Amino acid sequence: QVQLVESGGGLVQAGDSLSLSCAASARTISSHIMGWFRRAPGKEREFVASVNWSGGNTHYADSVKGRFTISGDNAKNTVYLQMNSLKPEDTAVYYCAARQYSSIKYHYWGQGTQVTVSS
Repeated sequence: QVQLVESGGGLVQAGDSLSLSCAASARTISSHIMGWFRRAPGKEREFVASVNWSGGNTHYADSVKGRFTISGDNAKNTVYLQMNSLKPEDTAVYYCAARQYSSIKYHYWGQGTQVTVSS
């Protein structure tokens, strides 16, 4: 069973940076595609970023491209989301997720961590 635990959320001001972490159960990030999603108040959950360790590929939502960076540490089974130049519209609960390479759906989710960006 894959377990994901996010941390690092908080309250920051517009323009600040914040780094989120997702601690995964052993060997998860090397055998799954890892992603970050977010859900803003009153909105649907949306994709933020993903990383494919097999091909070394990363993907980003247009709204965060150039500001957010997804990375990971296989030895620590941890995935990170570095968020720079934060905007009030980045305010959301951020979720870490994992899916198998053969699947198009993310089956494993963390509990989420709140990020609030004040203007």
